[in-house]
Amino acid sequence: MSLSRSQLEFVEGKATGNSSRVSVNKSEASATVQESSRPATAGAQSEVSGAKAPGVDVPEGGLAAWKTVAGAFLCQMCGFGYAGSFGVYQDFYARVYLTHETSSAISWIGSINAFLVISSGLIAGRLYDRGYFYHLLYGGSLLLAFSLFMLSLAKPDKYYQVFLSQGVGAGLGAGMVYIPSVAVLSHYFHKRRALAMTIVASGSSLGAIIHPIMLNNTLTTIGFGSAARANAGMIAGLLVIACLLMRTPGRQQLRAPPNLWASAKRFSKDGAYIFATLGMTTFAMGFYFPLFYIQLDSVSHGLSRTFSFYSLVILNGCSFFGRLSPGFFANRLGVENITVVSTFICGTLILGMIGLSSVGSVVAIGIIYGFFAGTYIAMLAPLLAHLTDNLSELGARMGIALAFSGIGTLIGTPIDGAILTDDYVWWRAAVFSGVMAFVGFGCFCVSIILLRRRKMSQHADPSRVEKV
Repeated sequence: MSLSRSQLEFVEGKATGNSSRVSVNKSEASATVQESSRPATAGAQSEVSGAKAPGVDVPEGGLAAWKTVAGAFLCQMCGFGYAGSFGVYQDFYARVYLTHETSSAISWIGSINAFLVISSGLIAGRLYDRGYFYHLLYGGSLLLAFSLFMLSLAKPDKYYQVFLSQGVGAGLGAGMVYIPSVAVLSHYFHKRRALAMTIVASGSSLGAIIHPIMLNNTLTTIGFGSAARANAGMIAGLLVIACLLMRTPGRQQLRAPPNLWASAKRFSKDGAYIFATLGMTTFAMGFYFPLFYIQLDSVSHGLSRTFSFYSLVILNGCSFFGRLSPGFFANRLGVENITVVSTFICGTLILGMIGLSSVGSVVAIGIIYGFFAGTYIAMLAPLLAHLTDNLSELGARMGIALAFSGIGTLIGTPIDGAILTDDYVWWRAAVFSGVMAFVGFGCFCVSIILLRRRKMSQHADPSRVEKV
Protein backbone atom coordinates (compact mmCIF):
# COMPACT_ATOMS: atom_id res chain seq x y z
CA MET A 1 0.00 0.00 0.00
CA SER A 2 1.43 3.38 -0.96
CA LEU A 3 1.72 6.22 1.48
CA SER A 4 -0.87 9.00 1.39
CA ARG A 5 0.14 12.48 0.37
CA SER A 6 0.26 13.82 3.94
CA GLN A 7 2.40 10.88 5.02
CA LEU A 8 4.86 11.42 2.17
CA GLU A 9 5.10 15.06 3.15
CA PHE A 10 5.81 14.01 6.72
CA VAL A 11 8.64 11.69 5.65
CA GLU A 12 10.11 14.30 3.32
CA GLY A 13 9.81 16.95 6.02
CA LYS A 14 11.74 14.75 8.41
CA ALA A 15 14.47 14.22 5.84
CA THR A 16 14.90 17.91 5.11
CA GLY A 17 14.40 19.18 8.64
CA ASN A 18 11.29 21.09 7.60
CA SER A 19 8.49 20.18 10.01
CA SER A 20 6.09 22.98 9.21
CA ARG A 21 3.55 20.61 7.63
CA VAL A 22 3.68 18.37 10.70
CA SER A 23 3.19 21.38 12.92
CA VAL A 24 0.07 22.41 10.99
CA ASN A 25 -1.43 18.92 11.00
CA LYS A 26 -0.73 18.42 14.68
CA SER A 27 -1.88 21.82 15.86
CA GLU A 28 -5.41 20.55 16.19
CA ALA A 29 -4.23 18.51 19.14
CA SER A 30 -2.03 20.96 21.02
CA ALA A 31 0.22 23.88 20.29
CA THR A 32 2.72 22.73 22.89
CA VAL A 33 3.71 19.64 20.96
CA GLN A 34 4.27 20.79 17.42
CA GLU A 35 7.53 19.38 16.12
CA SER A 36 7.65 15.99 17.82
CA SER A 37 4.20 14.76 16.79
CA ARG A 38 3.31 11.83 14.58
CA PRO A 39 1.24 12.18 11.38
CA ALA A 40 -2.30 11.00 10.91
CA THR A 41 -2.65 7.35 9.97
CA ALA A 42 -3.96 6.22 6.64
CA GLY A 43 -7.30 5.38 8.20
CA ALA A 44 -7.71 8.95 9.33
CA GLN A 45 -7.26 10.44 5.89
CA SER A 46 -10.75 9.63 4.75
CA GLU A 47 -12.17 11.48 7.72
CA VAL A 48 -10.14 14.66 7.33
CA SER A 49 -9.31 14.79 3.65
CA GLY A 50 -12.24 17.03 2.88
CA ALA A 51 -11.51 19.45 5.68
CA LYS A 52 -9.31 22.48 5.48
CA ALA A 53 -5.90 22.22 7.04
CA PRO A 54 -6.09 23.06 10.72
CA GLY A 55 -4.89 26.50 11.52
CA VAL A 56 -5.53 27.99 8.03
CA ASP A 57 -8.71 29.86 8.96
CA VAL A 58 -7.92 30.25 12.66
CA PRO A 59 -8.20 33.96 13.52
CA GLU A 60 -5.16 33.71 15.83
CA GLY A 61 -6.58 36.16 18.33
CA GLY A 62 -8.88 39.13 18.10
CA LEU A 63 -11.48 40.54 20.49
CA ALA A 64 -13.85 37.56 20.29
CA ALA A 65 -10.98 35.12 20.87
CA TRP A 66 -9.65 36.82 23.98
CA LYS A 67 -13.19 37.33 25.33
CA THR A 68 -13.63 33.58 24.98
CA VAL A 69 -10.33 33.00 26.79
CA ALA A 70 -11.56 35.25 29.61
CA GLY A 71 -14.87 33.38 29.78
CA ALA A 72 -13.12 29.99 29.79
CA PHE A 73 -10.81 31.28 32.56
CA LEU A 74 -13.88 32.08 34.68
CA CYS A 75 -15.39 28.65 33.96
CA GLN A 76 -12.23 26.94 35.21
CA MET A 77 -12.20 29.22 38.24
CA CYS A 78 -15.75 28.18 39.16
CA GLY A 79 -15.44 24.49 38.23
CA PHE A 80 -12.05 22.96 38.90
CA GLY A 81 -11.19 25.86 41.18
CA TYR A 82 -14.11 24.99 43.44
CA ALA A 83 -13.28 21.26 43.35
CA GLY A 84 -9.70 22.07 44.38
CA SER A 85 -10.97 23.96 47.42
CA PHE A 86 -12.60 20.97 49.07
CA GLY A 87 -9.85 20.84 51.69
CA VAL A 88 -11.66 23.69 53.46
CA TYR A 89 -14.87 21.67 53.58
CA GLN A 90 -13.01 18.51 54.63
CA ASP A 91 -11.69 20.35 57.67
CA PHE A 92 -14.99 22.12 58.47
CA TYR A 93 -17.20 19.07 58.02
CA ALA A 94 -14.91 16.83 60.12
CA ARG A 95 -14.69 19.28 63.03
CA VAL A 96 -18.05 21.12 62.95
CA TYR A 97 -20.78 20.23 60.46
CA LEU A 98 -20.72 16.46 59.84
CA THR A 99 -19.16 15.29 63.07
CA HIS A 100 -20.95 11.93 63.00
CA GLU A 101 -19.21 10.96 59.75
CA THR A 102 -15.72 9.55 59.27
CA SER A 103 -12.99 11.35 57.33
CA SER A 104 -13.36 8.71 54.62
CA ALA A 105 -17.11 9.31 54.25
CA ILE A 106 -16.60 13.07 54.09
CA SER A 107 -13.88 12.79 51.48
CA TRP A 108 -16.31 10.87 49.24
CA ILE A 109 -18.14 14.18 48.73
CA GLY A 110 -15.08 15.88 47.31
CA SER A 111 -13.89 12.82 45.39
CA ILE A 112 -17.29 12.33 43.70
CA ASN A 113 -17.25 16.01 42.75
CA ALA A 114 -13.75 15.79 41.24
CA PHE A 115 -14.58 12.46 39.56
CA LEU A 116 -17.64 13.90 37.82
CA VAL A 117 -15.79 17.05 36.75
CA ILE A 118 -13.14 14.90 35.07
CA SER A 119 -15.06 11.85 33.87
CA SER A 120 -18.22 13.51 32.59
CA GLY A 121 -16.03 14.81 29.79
CA LEU A 122 -16.44 11.39 28.17
CA ILE A 123 -20.06 12.31 27.44
CA ALA A 124 -19.72 16.09 27.30
CA GLY A 125 -16.92 15.81 24.75
CA ARG A 126 -19.08 13.77 22.40
CA LEU A 127 -21.95 16.24 22.78
CA TYR A 128 -19.54 19.06 22.01
CA ASP A 129 -18.42 17.22 18.87
CA ARG A 130 -22.08 17.11 17.80
CA GLY A 131 -22.37 20.89 18.09
CA TYR A 132 -23.96 21.35 21.52
CA PHE A 133 -21.50 23.97 22.80
CA TYR A 134 -24.06 26.45 24.11
CA HIS A 135 -26.32 23.75 25.54
CA LEU A 136 -23.44 22.41 27.62
CA LEU A 137 -22.22 25.86 28.65
CA TYR A 138 -25.58 27.26 29.73
CA GLY A 139 -26.95 24.00 31.16
CA GLY A 140 -23.80 23.22 33.11
CA SER A 141 -23.58 26.75 34.51
CA LEU A 142 -27.21 26.62 35.63
CA LEU A 143 -26.81 23.20 37.26
CA LEU A 144 -23.60 24.20 39.06
CA ALA A 145 -25.08 27.42 40.47
CA PHE A 146 -28.36 25.71 41.46
CA SER A 147 -26.55 22.86 43.23
CA LEU A 148 -24.41 25.23 45.28
CA PHE A 149 -27.46 27.23 46.36
CA MET A 150 -29.06 23.92 47.40
CA LEU A 151 -25.92 23.17 49.43
CA SER A 152 -26.61 26.26 51.52
CA LEU A 153 -29.90 24.64 52.60
CA ALA A 154 -28.23 21.44 53.84
CA LYS A 155 -28.70 20.84 57.58
CA PRO A 156 -25.97 19.82 60.05
CA ASP A 157 -25.24 16.07 60.06
CA LYS A 158 -27.50 15.53 57.01
CA TYR A 159 -24.84 13.82 54.97
CA TYR A 160 -27.03 12.90 52.01
CA GLN A 161 -28.04 16.54 51.46
CA VAL A 162 -24.42 17.67 51.23
CA PHE A 163 -23.45 14.65 49.12
CA LEU A 164 -26.18 15.16 46.51
CA SER A 165 -25.81 18.92 46.17
CA GLN A 166 -22.05 19.40 46.46
CA GLY A 167 -20.81 16.01 45.30
CA VAL A 168 -23.22 15.00 42.53
CA GLY A 169 -24.98 18.16 41.35
CA ALA A 170 -22.01 20.55 41.44
CA GLY A 171 -19.73 17.88 39.95
CA LEU A 172 -22.03 17.24 36.98
CA GLY A 173 -22.50 20.95 36.34
CA ALA A 174 -18.77 21.70 36.41
CA GLY A 175 -18.09 18.67 34.20
CA MET A 176 -20.56 19.90 31.56
CA VAL A 177 -18.79 23.26 31.42
CA TYR A 178 -15.20 21.96 31.47
CA ILE A 179 -14.88 20.39 27.99
CA PRO A 180 -16.50 23.26 26.01
CA SER A 181 -14.43 25.88 27.82
CA VAL A 182 -11.20 24.15 26.75
CA ALA A 183 -12.13 22.75 23.33
CA VAL A 184 -13.47 26.03 21.94
CA LEU A 185 -9.98 27.57 22.13
CA SER A 186 -8.82 25.47 19.17
CA HIS A 187 -11.19 27.45 16.94
CA TYR A 188 -9.43 30.71 17.75
CA PHE A 189 -5.71 29.94 18.22
CA HIS A 190 -2.95 28.04 16.47
CA LYS A 191 0.47 29.48 17.19
CA ARG A 192 -0.56 30.96 20.53
CA ARG A 193 -2.75 28.07 21.60
CA ALA A 194 -0.30 26.95 24.28
CA LEU A 195 -0.40 30.39 25.85
CA ALA A 196 -4.20 30.53 25.68
CA MET A 197 -4.59 27.08 27.21
CA THR A 198 -2.20 27.75 30.09
CA ILE A 199 -3.99 31.03 30.83
CA VAL A 200 -7.32 29.19 30.97
CA ALA A 201 -5.88 26.34 33.05
CA SER A 202 -4.55 28.84 35.59
CA GLY A 203 -8.13 29.91 36.26
CA SER A 204 -8.69 26.80 38.35
CA SER A 205 -5.71 27.66 40.53
CA LEU A 206 -6.92 31.23 41.03
CA GLY A 207 -10.32 29.86 41.98
CA ALA A 208 -8.66 27.47 44.43
CA ILE A 209 -7.07 30.53 46.05
CA ILE A 210 -10.18 32.73 46.21
CA HIS A 211 -12.67 30.09 47.37
CA PRO A 212 -10.65 28.94 50.44
CA ILE A 213 -9.99 32.52 51.55
CA MET A 214 -13.68 33.40 51.21
CA LEU A 215 -14.94 30.23 52.88
CA ASN A 216 -12.47 30.21 55.76
CA ASN A 217 -13.42 33.79 56.62
CA THR A 218 -17.18 33.25 56.44
CA LEU A 219 -17.97 29.69 57.58
CA THR A 220 -17.22 30.42 61.24
CA THR A 221 -18.44 34.04 61.27
CA ILE A 222 -21.76 34.15 59.40
CA GLY A 223 -22.57 30.44 59.47
CA PHE A 224 -22.55 27.62 56.94
CA GLY A 225 -25.78 28.54 55.14
CA SER A 226 -24.91 32.20 54.58
CA ALA A 227 -21.31 31.39 53.65
CA ALA A 228 -22.42 28.78 51.11
CA ARG A 229 -24.99 31.19 49.61
CA ALA A 230 -22.41 33.95 49.33
CA ASN A 231 -20.01 31.59 47.60
CA ALA A 232 -22.76 30.29 45.31
CA GLY A 233 -23.77 33.85 44.44
CA MET A 234 -20.21 34.74 43.47
CA ILE A 235 -19.91 31.62 41.30
CA ALA A 236 -23.29 32.26 39.66
CA GLY A 237 -22.28 35.84 38.82
CA LEU A 238 -18.96 34.75 37.34
CA LEU A 239 -20.66 32.05 35.26
CA VAL A 240 -23.15 34.59 33.87
CA ILE A 241 -20.22 36.75 32.77
CA ALA A 242 -18.53 33.70 31.25
CA CYS A 243 -21.66 32.79 29.27
CA LEU A 244 -21.86 36.33 27.92
CA LEU A 245 -18.19 36.35 26.89
CA MET A 246 -17.78 32.94 25.25
CA ARG A 247 -18.68 32.45 21.59
CA THR A 248 -17.85 29.99 18.84
CA PRO A 249 -16.44 31.55 15.63
CA GLY A 250 -19.34 31.27 13.20
CA ARG A 251 -21.86 28.48 13.09
CA GLN A 252 -20.62 25.33 14.76
CA GLN A 253 -20.41 22.40 12.36
CA LEU A 254 -22.40 19.33 13.43
CA ARG A 255 -20.46 16.12 13.01
CA ALA A 256 -20.77 12.59 14.34
CA PRO A 257 -17.87 11.59 16.61
CA PRO A 258 -16.11 8.28 15.97
CA ASN A 259 -17.55 5.14 17.55
CA LEU A 260 -16.30 5.10 21.13
CA TRP A 261 -15.99 1.34 21.60
CA ALA A 262 -14.32 0.77 18.26
CA SER A 263 -11.88 3.54 19.11
CA ALA A 264 -11.22 2.03 22.56
CA LYS A 265 -10.32 -1.33 20.99
CA ARG A 266 -7.90 0.43 18.67
CA PHE A 267 -6.35 2.42 21.52
CA SER A 268 -5.78 -0.79 23.52
CA LYS A 269 -3.08 -1.74 21.01
CA ASP A 270 -1.15 1.48 21.69
CA GLY A 271 1.20 0.59 24.54
CA ALA A 272 2.39 4.16 25.13
CA TYR A 273 -1.18 5.40 25.48
CA ILE A 274 -2.17 2.50 27.76
CA PHE A 275 0.70 3.16 30.17
CA ALA A 276 0.02 6.91 30.13
CA THR A 277 -3.60 6.20 31.07
CA LEU A 278 -2.48 3.85 33.84
CA GLY A 279 -0.07 6.54 35.02
CA MET A 280 -2.82 9.14 35.16
CA THR A 281 -5.11 6.77 37.07
CA THR A 282 -2.62 5.63 39.71
CA PHE A 283 -1.07 9.07 40.12
CA ALA A 284 -4.53 10.56 40.71
CA MET A 285 -4.97 8.20 43.69
CA GLY A 286 -2.18 10.06 45.48
CA PHE A 287 -2.38 13.47 43.83
CA TYR A 288 -5.37 14.83 45.79
CA PHE A 289 -4.15 13.86 49.28
CA PRO A 290 -2.40 17.21 49.95
CA LEU A 291 -5.26 19.16 48.37
CA PHE A 292 -7.90 17.52 50.56
CA TYR A 293 -5.97 17.07 53.80
CA ILE A 294 -3.19 19.63 54.21
CA GLN A 295 -5.43 22.06 56.12
CA LEU A 296 -6.82 19.38 58.44
CA ASP A 297 -3.29 17.99 58.85
CA SER A 298 -2.04 21.41 59.94
CA VAL A 299 -4.88 21.91 62.43
CA SER A 300 -4.50 18.43 63.94
CA HIS A 301 -0.78 19.08 64.50
CA GLY A 302 -1.61 22.09 66.66
CA LEU A 303 -0.49 24.79 64.26
CA SER A 304 -2.14 28.20 64.36
CA ARG A 305 -5.68 27.98 63.01
CA THR A 306 -5.19 31.18 61.05
CA PHE A 307 -2.08 29.80 59.41
CA SER A 308 -3.73 26.42 58.80
CA PHE A 309 -6.58 28.15 57.00
CA TYR A 310 -4.07 29.60 54.54
CA SER A 311 -2.05 26.41 54.01
CA LEU A 312 -4.32 25.41 51.12
CA VAL A 313 -4.10 28.93 49.72
CA ILE A 314 -0.29 28.70 49.69
CA LEU A 315 -0.44 25.39 47.82
CA ASN A 316 -2.99 26.59 45.25
CA GLY A 317 -1.24 29.93 44.84
CA CYS A 318 1.94 28.19 43.75
CA SER A 319 -0.12 25.87 41.54
CA PHE A 320 -1.25 29.00 39.66
CA PHE A 321 2.33 29.73 38.62
CA GLY A 322 2.97 26.04 37.96
CA ARG A 323 0.16 25.95 35.42
CA LEU A 324 1.21 29.15 33.68
CA SER A 325 4.93 28.54 33.31
CA PRO A 326 5.08 25.34 31.16
CA GLY A 327 3.46 27.06 28.20
CA PHE A 328 6.62 29.13 27.69
CA PHE A 329 9.22 26.33 27.64
CA ALA A 330 7.39 23.04 26.94
CA ASN A 331 8.53 23.02 23.30
CA ARG A 332 12.19 23.26 24.32
CA LEU A 333 12.22 20.86 27.27
CA GLY A 334 9.66 18.37 25.97
CA VAL A 335 6.18 17.72 27.30
CA GLU A 336 6.98 14.15 28.33
CA ASN A 337 10.14 15.21 30.22
CA ILE A 338 8.28 17.86 32.18
CA THR A 339 5.53 15.36 33.04
CA VAL A 340 7.99 12.77 34.40
CA VAL A 341 9.93 15.31 36.49
CA SER A 342 6.77 16.84 37.96
CA THR A 343 5.28 13.45 38.93
CA PHE A 344 8.54 12.37 40.59
CA ILE A 345 8.76 15.56 42.67
CA CYS A 346 5.07 15.38 43.62
CA GLY A 347 5.46 11.77 44.77
CA THR A 348 8.48 12.70 46.87
CA LEU A 349 6.67 15.57 48.55
CA ILE A 350 3.58 13.46 49.29
CA LEU A 351 5.85 11.05 51.17
CA GLY A 352 7.41 14.11 52.79
CA MET A 353 4.06 14.88 54.44
CA ILE A 354 4.95 12.14 56.93
CA GLY A 355 7.17 14.71 58.62
CA LEU A 356 4.73 17.61 58.45
CA SER A 357 4.61 19.14 61.92
CA SER A 358 5.73 22.77 61.75
CA VAL A 359 4.93 25.97 59.92
CA GLY A 360 8.12 25.68 57.89
CA SER A 361 7.31 22.15 56.71
CA VAL A 362 3.80 23.16 55.65
CA VAL A 363 5.10 26.17 53.73
CA ALA A 364 7.84 24.17 52.02
CA ILE A 365 5.51 21.37 50.96
CA GLY A 366 2.79 23.82 49.94
CA ILE A 367 5.09 25.89 47.72
CA ILE A 368 6.98 23.08 45.98
CA TYR A 369 4.10 20.62 45.70
CA GLY A 370 1.72 23.33 44.51
CA PHE A 371 4.05 24.42 41.73
CA PHE A 372 4.75 20.95 40.35
CA ALA A 373 1.16 19.78 40.81
CA GLY A 374 0.11 22.72 38.65
CA THR A 375 2.77 21.83 36.11
CA TYR A 376 1.51 18.25 35.93
CA ILE A 377 -2.09 19.35 35.35
CA ALA A 378 -1.00 21.79 32.64
CA MET A 379 0.90 19.03 30.81
CA LEU A 380 -1.85 16.39 30.72
CA ALA A 381 -3.64 17.59 27.59
CA PRO A 382 -0.40 18.20 25.62
CA LEU A 383 0.90 14.78 26.68
CA LEU A 384 -2.21 13.00 25.40
CA ALA A 385 -2.00 15.01 22.20
CA HIS A 386 1.62 13.94 21.88
CA LEU A 387 0.51 10.30 21.97
CA THR A 388 -2.25 10.75 19.38
CA ASP A 389 -1.61 9.80 15.77
CA ASN A 390 -5.15 10.35 14.48
CA LEU A 391 -6.50 13.82 15.14
CA SER A 392 -10.11 12.75 14.68
CA GLU A 393 -9.69 10.47 17.71
CA LEU A 394 -8.08 13.00 20.03
CA GLY A 395 -11.34 13.79 21.84
CA ALA A 396 -12.06 10.10 22.40
CA ARG A 397 -8.50 9.44 23.61
CA MET A 398 -8.66 12.32 26.07
CA GLY A 399 -12.15 11.36 27.24
CA ILE A 400 -11.21 7.74 27.94
CA ALA A 401 -7.94 8.67 29.66
CA LEU A 402 -9.62 11.30 31.83
CA ALA A 403 -12.44 8.89 32.70
CA PHE A 404 -9.94 6.35 34.04
CA SER A 405 -8.08 9.13 35.80
CA GLY A 406 -11.37 10.10 37.41
CA ILE A 407 -11.64 6.61 38.89
CA GLY A 408 -8.30 7.16 40.62
CA THR A 409 -9.56 10.50 41.89
CA LEU A 410 -12.77 8.87 43.09
CA ILE A 411 -11.20 6.18 45.26
CA GLY A 412 -7.92 7.79 46.35
CA THR A 413 -8.98 10.22 49.07
CA PRO A 414 -11.66 7.94 50.62
CA ILE A 415 -8.96 5.29 51.03
CA ASP A 416 -6.78 7.96 52.63
CA GLY A 417 -9.57 8.79 55.04
CA ALA A 418 -10.19 5.13 55.89
CA ILE A 419 -6.56 4.37 56.76
CA LEU A 420 -6.21 7.73 58.48
CA THR A 421 -8.88 6.67 61.02
CA ASP A 422 -10.44 8.97 63.60
CA ASP A 423 -7.10 9.06 65.43
CA TYR A 424 -5.47 10.83 62.46
CA VAL A 425 -2.51 8.52 61.87
CA TRP A 426 -1.09 10.68 59.11
CA TRP A 427 1.88 8.57 58.04
CA ARG A 428 -0.36 5.76 56.78
CA ALA A 429 -2.23 7.98 54.34
CA ALA A 430 0.97 9.72 53.27
CA VAL A 431 2.71 6.42 52.53
CA PHE A 432 -0.25 5.06 50.55
CA SER A 433 -0.63 8.26 48.50
CA GLY A 434 3.11 8.59 47.93
CA VAL A 435 3.46 4.99 46.75
CA MET A 436 0.54 5.37 44.33
CA ALA A 437 2.08 8.58 42.99
CA PHE A 438 5.37 6.76 42.35
CA VAL A 439 3.53 3.92 40.60
CA GLY A 440 2.07 6.57 38.31
CA PHE A 441 5.53 8.03 37.78
CA GLY A 442 6.79 4.58 36.74
CA CYS A 443 3.93 4.14 34.26
CA PHE A 444 4.71 7.50 32.68
CA CYS A 445 8.34 6.46 32.29
CA VAL A 446 7.33 3.24 30.51
CA SER A 447 4.95 5.19 28.28
CA ILE A 448 7.68 7.58 27.18
CA ILE A 449 10.14 4.74 26.53
CA LEU A 450 7.57 3.00 24.30
CA LEU A 451 6.79 6.25 22.51
CA ARG A 452 10.45 6.97 21.75
CA ARG A 453 11.04 3.44 20.52
CA ARG A 454 8.11 3.81 18.16
CA LYS A 455 9.44 7.10 16.84
CA MET A 456 12.89 5.60 16.31
CA SER A 457 11.43 2.68 14.36
CA GLN A 458 9.36 5.05 12.23
CA HIS A 459 12.39 7.20 11.55
CA ALA A 460 14.45 4.17 10.56
CA ASP A 461 11.68 2.66 8.41
CA PRO A 462 9.25 5.33 7.07
CA SER A 463 7.05 2.60 5.54
CA ARG A 464 5.95 1.75 9.10
CA VAL A 465 4.15 5.10 9.41
CA GLU A 466 1.02 3.80 7.74
CA LYS A 467 0.90 0.74 10.00
CA VAL A 468 0.83 2.55 13.37
